[in-house]
Amino acid sequence: MLFSDLPLDHRLQNALQLKGFNQATEIQAKAVPHALLGKDLIVSSKTGSGKTLAYLVPAIQRVLRTKPLSKKDPRVLILAPTRELAKQVFLQLRALLDGPGANVALILGGENFNDQVKALKRSPQFIVGTAGRVADHLTDKSLFLNGLELLILDEADRMLDLGFAPQLKHIHAKADHRKRQTMMFSATLDNAELHYLTQTLLKAPQRISLGSAGEQHADIEQRFILADHIEHKEALLKALLEKQDYRQAILFTATRADTERLASLLKDWGLTSIALSGELSQSQRSNIMNEFARGHHQILVTTDVASRGLDLLKVSLVVNFDMPKLPEEYVHRIGRTGRAGNKGNAVSLVGPKDWQSFVAVRALLEQSIEFEVIEGLAGKFKGLRPPRPAKQSKGPSSSGQGDNVWQQAKPKKKRVNTMSGVEIGDKVLVRKKPRVAFEEELDTDQDEIMHEPPFTDGEPQD
Repeated sequence: MLFSDLPLDHRLQNALQLKGFNQATEIQAKAVPHALLGKDLIVSSKTGSGKTLAYLVPAIQRVLRTKPLSKKDPRVLILAPTRELAKQVFLQLRALLDGPGANVALILGGENFNDQVKALKRSPQFIVGTAGRVADHLTDKSLFLNGLELLILDEADRMLDLGFAPQLKHIHAKADHRKRQTMMFSATLDNAELHYLTQTLLKAPQRISLGSAGEQHADIEQRFILADHIEHKEALLKALLEKQDYRQAILFTATRADTERLASLLKDWGLTSIALSGELSQSQRSNIMNEFARGHHQILVTTDVASRGLDLLKVSLVVNFDMPKLPEEYVHRIGRTGRAGNKGNAVSLVGPKDWQSFVAVRALLEQSIEFEVIEGLAGKFKGLRPPRPAKQSKGPSSSGQGDNVWQQAKPKKKRVNTMSGVEIGDKVLVRKKPRVAFEEELDTDQDEIMHEPPFTDGEPQD
Protein backbone atom coordinates (compact mmCIF):
# COMPACT_ATOMS: atom_id res chain seq x y z
CA MET A 1 0.00 0.00 0.00
CA LEU A 2 1.16 3.55 -0.79
CA PHE A 3 0.88 6.39 1.69
CA SER A 4 -0.77 8.35 -1.08
CA ASP A 5 -3.67 5.88 -0.90
CA LEU A 6 -4.46 7.01 2.66
CA PRO A 7 -6.68 10.03 3.42
CA LEU A 8 -3.81 12.12 4.80
CA ASP A 9 -3.36 15.88 4.91
CA HIS A 10 -1.45 17.19 1.89
CA ARG A 11 1.22 18.70 4.16
CA LEU A 12 1.88 15.29 5.69
CA GLN A 13 1.85 13.65 2.25
CA ASN A 14 4.48 16.10 1.02
CA ALA A 15 6.66 15.50 4.09
CA LEU A 16 6.51 11.73 3.60
CA GLN A 17 7.48 12.06 -0.07
CA LEU A 18 10.39 14.37 0.74
CA LYS A 19 11.74 11.84 3.25
CA GLY A 20 11.37 9.00 0.77
CA PHE A 21 8.44 7.28 2.51
CA ASN A 22 6.25 6.20 -0.36
CA GLN A 23 5.51 2.50 0.17
CA ALA A 24 4.00 1.58 3.55
CA THR A 25 5.39 -1.45 5.31
CA GLU A 26 3.08 -4.29 6.28
CA ILE A 27 2.69 -3.11 9.86
CA GLN A 28 2.05 0.47 8.71
CA ALA A 29 -0.55 -0.67 6.20
CA LYS A 30 -2.44 -2.56 8.91
CA ALA A 31 -2.06 -0.15 11.84
CA VAL A 32 -2.45 3.32 10.29
CA PRO A 33 -6.05 2.91 8.98
CA HIS A 34 -7.28 1.74 12.40
CA ALA A 35 -5.37 4.52 14.15
CA LEU A 36 -6.87 7.14 11.83
CA LEU A 37 -10.32 5.96 12.96
CA GLY A 38 -9.40 6.75 16.56
CA LYS A 39 -9.24 3.15 17.81
CA ASP A 40 -7.00 2.00 20.63
CA LEU A 41 -4.26 -0.29 19.32
CA ILE A 42 -1.97 -3.05 20.58
CA VAL A 43 0.63 -3.62 17.88
CA SER A 44 3.37 -6.23 17.90
CA SER A 45 5.84 -6.95 15.11
CA LYS A 46 9.50 -7.73 14.60
CA THR A 47 12.16 -5.06 14.95
CA GLY A 48 12.88 -2.86 11.96
CA SER A 49 9.34 -3.19 10.60
CA GLY A 50 8.52 0.53 10.76
CA LYS A 51 6.55 0.82 14.01
CA THR A 52 7.67 4.42 14.63
CA LEU A 53 6.15 5.75 11.43
CA ALA A 54 3.04 3.64 12.07
CA TYR A 55 2.15 5.82 15.05
CA LEU A 56 3.69 9.15 13.95
CA VAL A 57 1.56 9.36 10.81
CA PRO A 58 -1.83 9.13 12.58
CA ALA A 59 -0.57 11.37 15.40
CA ILE A 60 0.41 14.15 12.98
CA GLN A 61 -2.80 13.68 10.98
CA ARG A 62 -4.87 14.19 14.15
CA VAL A 63 -3.11 17.44 15.03
CA LEU A 64 -3.34 18.80 11.47
CA ARG A 65 -6.99 17.99 10.79
CA THR A 66 -8.91 18.04 14.09
CA LYS A 67 -9.66 20.69 16.69
CA PRO A 68 -7.84 20.39 20.04
CA LEU A 69 -9.74 19.31 23.14
CA SER A 70 -7.74 21.78 25.22
CA LYS A 71 -6.00 25.04 24.34
CA LYS A 72 -3.06 24.63 26.73
CA ASP A 73 -2.55 20.91 27.30
CA PRO A 74 -0.45 18.86 24.86
CA ARG A 75 -2.38 16.84 22.32
CA VAL A 76 0.03 13.92 21.79
CA LEU A 77 2.34 12.26 24.33
CA ILE A 78 4.87 9.66 23.14
CA LEU A 79 6.70 7.65 25.80
CA ALA A 80 9.86 5.61 25.17
CA PRO A 81 11.87 3.40 27.55
CA THR A 82 15.29 4.99 26.94
CA ARG A 83 16.56 8.47 26.28
CA GLU A 84 18.24 7.37 23.06
CA LEU A 85 15.01 6.01 21.60
CA ALA A 86 13.02 9.05 22.73
CA LYS A 87 15.52 11.39 21.09
CA GLN A 88 15.38 9.42 17.84
CA VAL A 89 11.56 9.57 17.79
CA PHE A 90 11.75 13.31 18.53
CA LEU A 91 14.07 13.95 15.56
CA GLN A 92 11.90 11.92 13.17
CA LEU A 93 8.74 13.66 14.36
CA ARG A 94 10.27 17.09 13.99
CA ALA A 95 11.48 16.23 10.48
CA LEU A 96 7.94 15.25 9.43
CA LEU A 97 6.59 18.47 10.94
CA ASP A 98 8.83 20.48 8.61
CA GLY A 99 11.85 21.54 10.59
CA PRO A 100 12.98 22.79 14.00
CA GLY A 101 10.12 25.29 14.28
CA ALA A 102 7.66 22.49 15.03
CA ASN A 103 5.87 22.73 18.35
CA VAL A 104 7.47 19.67 19.94
CA ALA A 105 9.06 19.26 23.39
CA LEU A 106 11.60 16.61 24.37
CA ILE A 107 11.35 15.68 28.08
CA LEU A 108 14.13 13.35 29.23
CA GLY A 109 15.56 12.33 32.56
CA GLY A 110 19.10 13.47 33.28
CA GLU A 111 18.63 16.87 31.62
CA ASN A 112 17.96 20.29 33.13
CA PHE A 113 14.53 20.27 34.78
CA ASN A 114 14.03 24.06 34.68
CA ASP A 115 14.77 24.24 30.96
CA GLN A 116 12.07 21.61 30.43
CA VAL A 117 9.63 23.66 32.50
CA LYS A 118 10.25 26.64 30.19
CA ALA A 119 9.65 24.42 27.16
CA LEU A 120 6.37 23.15 28.63
CA LYS A 121 5.17 26.72 29.23
CA ARG A 122 5.20 27.20 25.44
CA SER A 123 2.25 24.76 25.27
CA PRO A 124 3.73 22.18 22.89
CA GLN A 125 1.29 20.08 20.91
CA PHE A 126 3.63 17.07 20.93
CA ILE A 127 5.69 15.77 23.84
CA VAL A 128 8.23 12.99 23.46
CA GLY A 129 9.87 11.75 26.63
CA THR A 130 10.65 9.09 29.16
CA ALA A 131 8.03 7.96 31.66
CA GLY A 132 10.01 8.87 34.78
CA ARG A 133 10.65 12.49 33.87
CA VAL A 134 7.13 13.06 32.52
CA ALA A 135 5.73 11.75 35.82
CA ASP A 136 8.06 14.13 37.69
CA HIS A 137 6.61 17.11 35.80
CA LEU A 138 3.10 15.94 36.56
CA THR A 139 3.96 15.78 40.26
CA ASP A 140 5.60 19.20 40.08
CA LYS A 141 2.48 20.52 38.31
CA SER A 142 4.55 21.95 35.48
CA LEU A 143 2.65 19.64 33.11
CA PHE A 144 -1.07 18.89 32.82
CA LEU A 145 -2.53 16.13 30.65
CA ASN A 146 -6.27 16.52 31.24
CA GLY A 147 -6.81 17.41 27.59
CA LEU A 148 -4.47 14.77 26.12
CA GLU A 149 -5.89 13.24 22.95
CA LEU A 150 -3.36 10.55 22.06
CA LEU A 151 -1.09 8.51 24.38
CA ILE A 152 1.54 6.37 22.63
CA LEU A 153 3.73 3.82 24.41
CA ASP A 154 6.70 2.69 22.35
CA GLU A 155 8.41 -0.49 23.60
CA ALA A 156 5.92 -0.77 26.44
CA ASP A 157 7.26 -4.11 27.66
CA ARG A 158 10.73 -2.62 28.06
CA MET A 159 9.32 0.20 30.18
CA LEU A 160 7.83 -2.39 32.51
CA ASP A 161 11.14 -4.27 32.64
CA LEU A 162 12.82 -1.03 33.74
CA GLY A 163 10.30 -0.59 36.55
CA PHE A 164 8.17 2.25 35.13
CA ALA A 165 4.78 0.65 35.84
CA PRO A 166 3.91 3.13 38.67
CA GLN A 167 4.81 6.10 36.45
CA LEU A 168 2.72 4.76 33.57
CA LYS A 169 -0.29 4.34 35.84
CA HIS A 170 0.25 7.85 37.22
CA ILE A 171 0.35 9.29 33.69
CA HIS A 172 -2.77 7.33 32.77
CA ALA A 173 -4.62 8.72 35.80
CA LYS A 174 -3.70 12.32 34.90
CA ALA A 175 -4.58 11.93 31.21
CA ASP A 176 -8.19 11.26 32.06
CA HIS A 177 -10.09 12.68 29.08
CA ARG A 178 -12.80 10.25 28.01
CA LYS A 179 -11.94 10.71 24.31
CA ARG A 180 -8.29 9.85 24.76
CA GLN A 181 -6.86 7.34 22.27
CA THR A 182 -4.08 4.98 23.40
CA MET A 183 -1.66 2.94 21.29
CA MET A 184 0.98 0.42 22.36
CA PHE A 185 3.80 -0.62 20.04
CA SER A 186 6.52 -3.17 20.69
CA ALA A 187 8.39 -6.10 19.19
CA THR A 188 7.19 -8.34 22.06
CA LEU A 189 3.97 -8.12 24.06
CA ASP A 190 4.05 -11.50 25.85
CA ASN A 191 4.11 -10.25 29.42
CA ALA A 192 1.64 -10.86 32.24
CA GLU A 193 2.15 -7.41 33.76
CA LEU A 194 1.79 -5.80 30.35
CA HIS A 195 -1.47 -7.69 29.82
CA TYR A 196 -2.79 -6.18 33.05
CA LEU A 197 -1.60 -2.73 31.96
CA THR A 198 -3.40 -2.99 28.62
CA GLN A 199 -6.63 -3.79 30.41
CA THR A 200 -6.13 -0.66 32.52
CA LEU A 201 -4.98 1.82 29.86
CA LEU A 202 -6.84 0.75 26.73
CA LYS A 203 -10.50 0.53 25.82
CA ALA A 204 -11.57 -2.29 23.45
CA PRO A 205 -8.23 -2.23 21.63
CA GLN A 206 -7.64 -3.49 18.11
CA ARG A 207 -4.88 -6.13 18.22
CA ILE A 208 -2.42 -6.28 15.35
CA SER A 209 0.38 -8.84 15.38
CA LEU A 210 2.71 -9.75 12.57
CA GLY A 211 4.70 -12.86 13.40
CA SER A 212 5.91 -13.97 16.82
CA ALA A 213 8.95 -12.63 18.64
CA GLY A 214 10.92 -15.75 17.82
CA GLU A 215 10.13 -15.83 14.12
CA GLN A 216 13.26 -15.89 12.01
CA HIS A 217 14.16 -12.50 10.53
CA ALA A 218 14.65 -12.98 6.79
CA ASP A 219 17.20 -10.16 6.53
CA ILE A 220 19.39 -11.27 9.46
CA GLU A 221 21.76 -14.24 9.35
CA GLN A 222 22.11 -15.63 12.89
CA ARG A 223 25.17 -17.62 13.96
CA PHE A 224 26.17 -19.18 17.28
CA ILE A 225 29.70 -20.13 18.40
CA LEU A 226 30.70 -22.01 21.56
CA ALA A 227 33.48 -20.54 23.71
CA ASP A 228 35.45 -22.02 26.60
CA HIS A 229 36.22 -18.86 28.60
CA ILE A 230 36.72 -15.10 28.34
CA GLU A 231 40.12 -15.36 26.61
CA HIS A 232 38.63 -17.76 24.06
CA LYS A 233 35.80 -15.29 23.42
CA GLU A 234 38.30 -12.52 22.77
CA ALA A 235 40.19 -14.70 20.29
CA LEU A 236 36.93 -15.58 18.51
CA LEU A 237 35.93 -11.91 18.41
CA LYS A 238 39.23 -10.91 16.83
CA ALA A 239 38.91 -13.63 14.19
CA LEU A 240 35.31 -12.60 13.43
CA LEU A 241 36.15 -8.94 12.97
CA GLU A 242 39.09 -9.82 10.71
CA LYS A 243 37.06 -12.14 8.46
CA GLN A 244 33.62 -10.50 8.55
CA ASP A 245 32.81 -7.80 6.01
CA TYR A 246 30.87 -5.02 7.75
CA ARG A 247 30.36 -1.26 7.65
CA GLN A 248 29.68 -0.70 11.35
CA ALA A 249 29.17 -3.15 14.21
CA ILE A 250 27.58 -3.17 17.66
CA LEU A 251 29.12 -5.34 20.36
CA PHE A 252 26.79 -6.17 23.29
CA THR A 253 28.22 -6.99 26.71
CA ALA A 254 26.79 -7.65 30.16
CA THR A 255 28.38 -4.90 32.28
CA ARG A 256 29.68 -1.35 32.03
CA ALA A 257 33.18 -2.51 32.99
CA ASP A 258 33.17 -4.90 30.03
CA THR A 259 32.22 -2.12 27.61
CA GLU A 260 35.25 -0.08 28.60
CA ARG A 261 37.60 -3.07 28.66
CA LEU A 262 36.54 -4.37 25.25
CA ALA A 263 36.56 -0.91 23.67
CA SER A 264 40.17 -0.53 24.84
CA LEU A 265 41.00 -4.01 23.51
CA LEU A 266 39.52 -3.18 20.10
CA LYS A 267 41.64 -0.05 19.93
CA ASP A 268 44.72 -2.18 20.61
CA TRP A 269 43.71 -4.24 17.57
CA GLY A 270 43.69 -1.09 15.44
CA LEU A 271 39.89 -0.63 15.32
CA THR A 272 38.06 2.60 16.13
CA SER A 273 35.57 1.88 18.90
CA ILE A 274 33.66 3.66 21.63
CA ALA A 275 31.89 2.47 24.80
CA LEU A 276 28.31 3.30 25.79
CA SER A 277 26.51 2.39 29.03
CA GLY A 278 23.63 3.59 31.16
CA GLU A 279 25.91 5.05 33.84
CA LEU A 280 27.00 7.89 31.53
CA SER A 281 25.27 11.26 31.63
CA GLN A 282 22.74 12.14 28.97
CA SER A 283 25.09 14.57 27.23
CA GLN A 284 27.85 11.94 27.10
CA ARG A 285 25.47 9.32 25.71
CA SER A 286 24.15 11.75 23.09
CA ASN A 287 27.67 12.66 21.97
CA ILE A 288 28.64 8.99 21.68
CA MET A 289 25.57 8.10 19.63
CA ASN A 290 26.03 11.13 17.37
CA GLU A 291 29.66 10.24 16.71
CA PHE A 292 28.78 6.63 15.95
CA ALA A 293 25.84 7.58 13.70
CA ARG A 294 28.15 9.88 11.70
CA GLY A 295 30.59 7.03 11.13
CA HIS A 296 33.42 8.29 13.37
CA HIS A 297 33.73 4.84 14.97
CA GLN A 298 33.60 1.38 13.47
CA ILE A 299 32.32 -0.44 16.55
CA LEU A 300 29.97 0.56 19.37
CA VAL A 301 30.51 -1.47 22.56
CA THR A 302 27.41 -1.21 24.72
CA THR A 303 25.06 -2.82 27.21
CA ASP A 304 21.34 -3.33 26.56
CA VAL A 305 20.84 0.43 26.77
CA ALA A 306 21.24 0.50 22.95
CA SER A 307 19.26 -2.65 22.20
CA ARG A 308 15.94 -1.00 21.41
CA GLY A 309 14.62 1.30 18.74
CA LEU A 310 17.86 2.82 17.45
CA ASP A 311 17.71 3.09 13.68
CA LEU A 312 21.32 2.90 12.47
CA LEU A 313 21.29 1.86 8.82
CA LYS A 314 25.08 1.46 8.57
CA VAL A 315 25.16 -1.30 11.21
CA SER A 316 25.56 -4.60 9.36
CA LEU A 317 26.99 -6.72 12.20
CA VAL A 318 25.83 -7.39 15.77
CA VAL A 319 27.95 -9.49 18.14
CA ASN A 320 26.61 -10.80 21.44
CA PHE A 321 29.83 -11.09 23.43
CA ASP A 322 27.58 -12.00 26.38
CA MET A 323 24.13 -13.50 25.94
CA PRO A 324 21.26 -11.35 27.30
CA LYS A 325 19.49 -12.33 30.51
CA LEU A 326 16.04 -12.12 28.93
CA PRO A 327 15.40 -14.01 25.67
CA GLU A 328 13.23 -11.19 24.31
CA GLU A 329 16.21 -8.86 24.62
CA TYR A 330 18.05 -11.04 22.10
CA VAL A 331 15.40 -10.19 19.51
CA HIS A 332 15.90 -6.48 20.09
CA ARG A 333 19.69 -6.72 20.06
CA ILE A 334 19.94 -8.41 16.69
CA GLY A 335 17.25 -6.05 15.40
CA ARG A 336 19.83 -3.24 15.33
CA THR A 337 20.93 -4.69 11.98
CA GLY A 338 18.98 -5.85 8.94
CA ARG A 339 16.80 -2.74 9.02
CA ALA A 340 14.77 -1.18 6.21
CA GLY A 341 15.43 -4.10 3.86
CA ASN A 342 19.19 -4.18 4.42
CA LYS A 343 20.99 -7.44 5.13
CA GLY A 344 22.68 -8.02 8.48
CA ASN A 345 24.63 -10.57 10.49
CA ALA A 346 24.24 -11.48 14.15
CA VAL A 347 26.87 -13.62 15.92
CA SER A 348 26.49 -14.89 19.50
CA LEU A 349 29.36 -16.25 21.60
CA VAL A 350 28.05 -18.86 24.04
CA GLY A 351 30.22 -19.83 27.01
CA PRO A 352 29.44 -21.89 30.12
CA LYS A 353 28.04 -18.81 31.90
CA ASP A 354 25.84 -18.01 28.90
CA TRP A 355 24.37 -21.48 28.53
CA GLN A 356 21.14 -20.97 30.48
CA SER A 357 20.47 -17.73 28.61
CA PHE A 358 21.14 -19.52 25.33
CA VAL A 359 18.67 -22.27 26.25
CA ALA A 360 15.99 -19.60 26.84
CA VAL A 361 16.78 -17.94 23.49
CA ARG A 362 16.68 -21.30 21.72
CA ALA A 363 13.24 -21.95 23.18
CA LEU A 364 12.04 -18.59 21.89
CA LEU A 365 13.42 -18.90 18.37
CA GLU A 366 11.36 -20.87 15.89
CA GLN A 367 14.37 -22.35 14.07
CA SER A 368 17.01 -25.03 14.45
CA ILE A 369 20.40 -23.94 15.79
CA GLU A 370 23.73 -25.43 14.85
CA PHE A 371 26.98 -24.18 16.35
CA GLU A 372 29.63 -22.85 14.02
CA VAL A 373 33.35 -23.55 14.48
CA ILE A 374 36.05 -21.10 13.42
CA GLU A 375 39.08 -22.87 12.00
CA GLY A 376 41.90 -23.06 14.51
CA LEU A 377 39.72 -21.84 17.40
CA ALA A 378 37.60 -24.89 18.18
CA GLY A 379 36.87 -25.11 21.90
CA LYS A 380 36.33 -27.94 24.33
CA PHE A 381 33.01 -26.65 25.67
CA LYS A 382 30.11 -28.46 24.01
CA GLY A 383 27.25 -27.27 26.17
CA LEU A 384 25.83 -28.25 29.55
CA ARG A 385 23.55 -31.19 30.11
CA PRO A 386 20.38 -30.55 32.06
CA PRO A 387 20.69 -31.71 35.69
CA ARG A 388 19.29 -35.17 36.36
CA PRO A 389 16.59 -35.47 39.00
CA ALA A 390 17.90 -37.04 42.21
CA LYS A 391 16.87 -40.66 42.66
CA GLN A 392 15.06 -41.37 45.90
CA SER A 393 15.91 -44.73 47.45
CA LYS A 394 12.94 -46.58 48.95
CA GLY A 395 15.07 -48.60 51.35
CA PRO A 396 18.51 -50.00 52.01
CA SER A 397 20.19 -51.35 48.90
CA SER A 398 21.01 -55.02 48.63
CA SER A 399 23.07 -54.91 45.45
CA GLY A 400 26.43 -54.80 47.24
CA GLN A 401 29.53 -52.87 46.21
CA GLY A 402 28.06 -50.90 43.28
CA ASP A 403 25.72 -48.83 45.46
CA ASN A 404 26.22 -45.11 46.16
CA VAL A 405 25.88 -44.59 49.86
CA TRP A 406 25.12 -40.85 49.51
CA GLN A 407 22.00 -41.58 47.46
CA GLN A 408 20.51 -43.76 50.18
CA ALA A 409 18.20 -42.26 52.73
CA LYS A 410 20.02 -41.84 56.03
CA PRO A 411 18.16 -42.91 59.18
CA LYS A 412 17.05 -40.02 61.30
CA LYS A 413 18.71 -39.75 64.68
CA LYS A 414 16.34 -39.64 67.61
CA ARG A 415 17.02 -36.57 69.65
CA VAL A 416 16.72 -36.58 73.41
CA ASN A 417 14.50 -33.90 74.84
CA THR A 418 16.42 -32.54 77.81
CA MET A 419 13.72 -30.00 78.64
CA SER A 420 10.87 -32.43 79.26
CA GLY A 421 11.50 -32.79 83.00
CA VAL A 422 12.25 -36.52 82.85
CA GLU A 423 14.54 -37.75 85.60
CA ILE A 424 18.06 -38.49 84.54
CA GLY A 425 17.74 -42.06 85.71
CA ASP A 426 15.07 -42.77 83.16
CA LYS A 427 17.06 -41.46 80.20
CA VAL A 428 20.61 -42.52 79.50
CA LEU A 429 22.12 -39.43 77.88
CA VAL A 430 25.70 -40.69 77.57
CA ARG A 431 26.62 -44.19 76.53
CA LYS A 432 29.02 -45.51 79.14
CA LYS A 433 31.76 -48.05 78.55
CA PRO A 434 30.56 -51.48 79.87
CA ARG A 435 32.29 -52.51 83.09
CA VAL A 436 33.94 -55.89 83.54
CA ALA A 437 32.08 -58.28 85.85
CA PHE A 438 33.40 -58.66 89.45
CA GLU A 439 34.13 -62.38 89.03
CA GLU A 440 36.24 -61.74 85.92
CA GLU A 441 38.28 -59.11 87.75
CA LEU A 442 38.86 -61.49 90.66
CA ASP A 443 40.00 -64.34 88.40
CA THR A 444 42.37 -62.01 86.59
CA ASP A 445 43.94 -60.83 89.86
CA GLN A 446 44.38 -64.38 91.14
CA ASP A 447 45.98 -65.49 87.86
CA GLU A 448 48.52 -62.71 88.11
CA ILE A 449 49.37 -63.63 91.74
CA MET A 450 49.89 -67.33 90.89
CA HIS A 451 52.42 -66.53 88.20
CA GLU A 452 54.59 -64.28 90.42
CA PRO A 453 57.64 -65.93 92.11
CA PRO A 454 57.36 -66.08 95.90
CA PHE A 455 59.63 -63.88 98.01
CA THR A 456 60.78 -64.32 101.60
CA ASP A 457 62.70 -61.59 103.32
CA GLY A 458 63.82 -60.40 99.97
CA GLU A 459 65.30 -63.84 99.02
CA PRO A 460 63.70 -66.35 96.71
CA GLN A 461 62.77 -69.75 98.19
CA ASP A 462 63.79 -73.07 96.72
